[in-house]
Amino acid sequence: MTLSIGDLDGVGEKSERLFRDLGIVSAQDLLDYFPFRYEDLREPTQAAQLGNGARADDASAGEVNALGRIIAVKERRVRDLEIVEVRAQDESGAFVAKWIGRRRYVVGRFREGMRIFVRGRLERSLGEPVINVAQHRVLGDDEAYHGEMVPVYRASKELPSRKIASVLKKNLARLLRLAGEDVLPAALLREQGFGELRDSYRIVHAPSSPEEAARARERFIFAEFLVLAAGTQLRRAHREAEHDAAALRVPEELLAQLEASLPFVLTGAQRRVIGEIWSDMSRDVPMNRLLQGDVGSGKTLVAAAAVLLAARSGFQSALMAPTEILASQHMEKLAPLLMPFQIAVEPVLGSQGQRSRKAAVDRLASGEAALAIGTHALLTEGVDFARLGLAIIDEQHRFGVEHRARLRAKGGAPHTLHMTATPIPRTLAQSLYADLDESHLDEMPPGRPPIQTFAVRLARLERVYAFVRAAITRGGQAYIVAPAIEEGESGATSVVAEMERLKAEVFPDLRLGLVHGRLPTREKEEAMQRFGRGEIDVLVATTVIEVGVDVPNASVMVVLDAQRYGLAQLHQLRGRVGRGAAQSFCIYVYPDDRHETQRLAILTRTTDGFAIAEADLQMRGSGEFAGTAQSGHAELRFGDIARDFELYTSARRAAEEIVKRDPRLRAPEYAGLRAALDATPSAHALLASS
Repeated sequence: MTLSIGDLDGVGEKSERLFRDLGIVSAQDLLDYFPFRYEDLREPTQAAQLGNGARADDASAGEVNALGRIIAVKERRVRDLEIVEVRAQDESGAFVAKWIGRRRYVVGRFREGMRIFVRGRLERSLGEPVINVAQHRVLGDDEAYHGEMVPVYRASKELPSRKIASVLKKNLARLLRLAGEDVLPAALLREQGFGELRDSYRIVHAPSSPEEAARARERFIFAEFLVLAAGTQLRRAHREAEHDAAALRVPEELLAQLEASLPFVLTGAQRRVIGEIWSDMSRDVPMNRLLQGDVGSGKTLVAAAAVLLAARSGFQSALMAPTEILASQHMEKLAPLLMPFQIAVEPVLGSQGQRSRKAAVDRLASGEAALAIGTHALLTEGVDFARLGLAIIDEQHRFGVEHRARLRAKGGAPHTLHMTATPIPRTLAQSLYADLDESHLDEMPPGRPPIQTFAVRLARLERVYAFVRAAITRGGQAYIVAPAIEEGESGATSVVAEMERLKAEVFPDLRLGLVHGRLPTREKEEAMQRFGRGEIDVLVATTVIEVGVDVPNASVMVVLDAQRYGLAQLHQLRGRVGRGAAQSFCIYVYPDDRHETQRLAILTRTTDGFAIAEADLQMRGSGEFAGTAQSGHAELRFGDIARDFELYTSARRAAEEIVKRDPRLRAPEYAGLRAALDATPSAHALLASS
């Protein structure tokens, strides 16, 4: 029976509700609620050393401890603020402890001769060190000072950290009995030099030193990473054990025939990646490959090569995209590439008329159509294939695990190619997508000049719009992107309000269009199609145009409130221009009072999406990185793959060895790991059949 948080000592009805508001429902939740930092109250710093870099390893970064005997007390009021300054002295010198605030309850409490311990942030001072006191303790004349590591928990206004710490301290012995079975096998525990599970929990909540706390936390991060890595290794092992995919024969002349049909020359990266994909498809093990490539690197051509091989072997293909606009663009690009090989393409879209939809579905069911291109509509009942051999999933992070599985299920064991123009950092690719093989298109086709990128302050916006006008006068088109739809959304620039301002004051003589997420689908698509036909000069939009808009004539991208986006998303928006032969420009606009220069400078220095994605990951952490929510893995509680990548690498190696030795985790020493994986739906299905 699960022990509720309300069953613990020190938790009344009100505090139970407050704990639940923090997501702490059970006693086990509280045990797993780790401090995010510690206040190190173990030792005071000598007055002579305050401000000289001493205690630089202090976990709370900038706060210091001091202990001395009071030699002067000064109290005053300024308006409704109480200001108390105490000058104290130890054997090395003197320091000043200062309290400022309303109702600090320290007026009249101190007198000369008292011994006092204080902790707080050190002020810059030309004279004696001054400490802004966060906490203090008065000591007796002969009382020895005994400090400790005080855990600090993420708290709420009504439930402070000290209350959480108090409940944990009162109930720690009882909570430790809930620790359960260890995820780490005994041999791995010894190899890594980690402590026992219960002891590690005790140390995390009541450490004797920062080093001890850090090592105990590492143990939990390692265990969490081991479960994540073991899940991906099990999926890979399960797939490799299957031999029910069609092994397609690659004709020797096929690549030459493909190249001869093209009006351009393949890049070296395209040849390499096509070879990797065709090699996978020639095996009877289902391909599961992730194709990454920046905008414009030629992923569509690579997808066409995969479809061509499937069709030559008598198999159908399905390409699923997240939006109808993107699906339509794939139709426009793939149809002419496949036409020389008499490969029939059928759209399957939600907006299709009933007659058109039935005709497409019939041709797929009979095998007459070799390629279906659509959205989630491909997953609906009644859309069947005669012989599906290849599933292509574009912008795969926008689909849930169950969506991808449902498409593959329409063909038994088809080869699967996942594609994304959103570069996934190496650290995430090797963890969240470790069950996929990777291919990288890291070479751009010749003839496209690099996009010139600038970051400017809002004060120069009118000059930016003058630049937009000049580009349109030369025959180009432009995007202007704003983060909010209506005014009042977190103070962000409204696309609707900016559209009205541009029409009335800035570009009254130009043809403007508006696109955002709340418009009906038909209205959005009509505006984008008109922009594509050159009937709109400036498209004012939210990030709905981030993926799947391909207008070669658009040469200027302006992003307002650029500080509100991650670097990877800003790079994606930049990819909407630079798709033709003309020189293109991207301008990121940020507020005058924000210091965004250093962050945005990364984008002005490089157009390498992978380098930008790595920088974005380091700045934001893996938990916030776009797309990881769709990966099928639960959010990590203790670790962060970007921050703890070395620890993840070690855990992944251990998982590889474990799964290699025991692919079903049947051995008793893996019972804890198996139980943790049983709680993960994607891994549970694999273990359940053992």
